[in-house]
Amino acid sequence: MDNSLVSDNHGGIVAAAGMREPSGTGRFGDYGGQFVPESLVPACVELDREFRQAWADPRFRQQLERLLAVYAGRPTAMTPAWRLSAELGITLLLKREDLAHTGSHKINNVLGQALLARRMGKTRLIAETGAGQHGVATATAAALLGMSATVFMGERDIERQALNVFRMGMLGAEVVPVGSGSRTLKDACNEAMRHWVGAVDEAHYCIGSVMGPHPYPWMVREFQRVIGDEARAQCAAELTAGTPDYVVACVGGGSNAAGTFAGFVDTPARLIGVEAEGGAAMTFGANGVLHGYRSKFLQDEHGQVREAHSISAGLDYPGVGPEHAHLADLGRARYVTVSDEEVLDAVNRLCRAEGIFCALESAHALAWVLRAAGSAELPTGSTVMLTLSGRGDKDMPALMEAS
Repeated sequence: MDNSLVSDNHGGIVAAAGMREPSGTGRFGDYGGQFVPESLVPACVELDREFRQAWADPRFRQQLERLLAVYAGRPTAMTPAWRLSAELGITLLLKREDLAHTGSHKINNVLGQALLARRMGKTRLIAETGAGQHGVATATAAALLGMSATVFMGERDIERQALNVFRMGMLGAEVVPVGSGSRTLKDACNEAMRHWVGAVDEAHYCIGSVMGPHPYPWMVREFQRVIGDEARAQCAAELTAGTPDYVVACVGGGSNAAGTFAGFVDTPARLIGVEAEGGAAMTFGANGVLHGYRSKFLQDEHGQVREAHSISAGLDYPGVGPEHAHLADLGRARYVTVSDEEVLDAVNRLCRAEGIFCALESAHALAWVLRAAGSAELPTGSTVMLTLSGRGDKDMPALMEAS
């Protein structure tokens, strides 16, 4: 990866060549890699080779672009948040991934991986899911392409996200409850990877974020890059300066943030990733290995991975994608935290000010903007582009319980 840097006029740094592919060993600086059982090494090597070939094939790219346009509904809108902008003394633009088919950014990555899996001769998709949006997107793509889907989901998340569980069943997917550990996203990842070991010949593991063994963090970021590329062009048309002062997105594993940041990493925009306070691997984590890659993870004094907490099932993960850890080391992106209470307030304020009901995950990004606006962190008069990663229908039971 080209790590050459240049100074910007905000006192920050910019990766001159942008977010490129990782090193030959699948590393972003000190992070990433391929820490998998020996039985999965050939599958990872095959996936790396096949993705490179497909991504260089104009026919594959055209097929994916057409599906994103006529099926997923891209490009998604860039919506000026007029009332919130006036209240906060900033210019706030919302990149509306909540308007994509299935209700979130997850469809971008899943359509890419499903097409790649079919190209590789696979007949089944395996997935993990927390909030259920990745599971719904995987089930959707499987139905579209005539494949079967098996989705692993923690029992606690099944309770929290009953609507999405029902949607997956309607789409023909098998939802497998995971009762081990914290019964959330981390444990669903564990079981999905174990299942993949025994089904690798027929099945593709469709990882939902910029995590996992190489090439997943890079591949998922490239499939999500469409968010940042669209947003950059839309900001150029909307803003006098062409690019925003701040680009903000929520971070669990971090796929919507990675895709968003990829469109702005070579501009002066400040990149802000917002984590859940109870799952803030970038703030409270340490270097470690989990789910096939090295990054920052919440750990106890013995190096054991700690349970994460978030009101949003999609951010209830104890680590962060390796490229995010690398961007933080470079000083190119900054990672902050917000509390559950701030998130609930952000959902309500966006609903009442703009008539937009966003997902709890997305509300983390907005919560930081609401808190920071007018301070030295986010000065009055700043322009902000914020990615709304998904819509909030799935969170209605949690919101009703919290009210």
